[in-house]
Amino acid sequence: MENVVCPKCNNKLNIVKSGFVNNRQRYLCKDCVYYFSVQKMGKKIDNYYVIKAMQLYLEGLSLREIERILGVSHSTISFWVKKYNLKKPDLQVYNPSYKILTFKEMQEFISDESLLKGNGIMITEFGSKYLIIRWKKMT
Repeated sequence: MENVVCPKCNNKLNIVKSGFVNNRQRYLCKDCVYYFSVQKMGKKIDNYYVIKAMQLYLEGLSLREIERILGVSHSTISFWVKKYNLKKPDLQVYNPSYKILTFKEMQEFISDESLLKGNGIMITEFGSKYLIIRWKKMT
């Protein structure tokens, strides 16, 4: 039998199969006399994308923009924002914009000093591409 753990008492040893409910295996913990079914495992998203999504959110990008960049649903990102209790920054002073570039394009972008003056900039890697977020100070 697979490694089944009782959700009530965390027992691993004294568990037996006890039929099916809704086409899912049902188990009985003989220690605490508790019936349960093993949770269905949902799609697991790598923590890398969770961290990147939260960084981009804190940098002022909208949930839809983050969705387009990472390929993760905006509703999932909204769930993460609520889960980690993040507050969107006040963007009345700065206006963020972003670009996704290859390494060569990024080098050319950074070499143009006029694009960087008076602005904040953040560069983060996404596999073989780079995301550049730039803030222009609004006056």
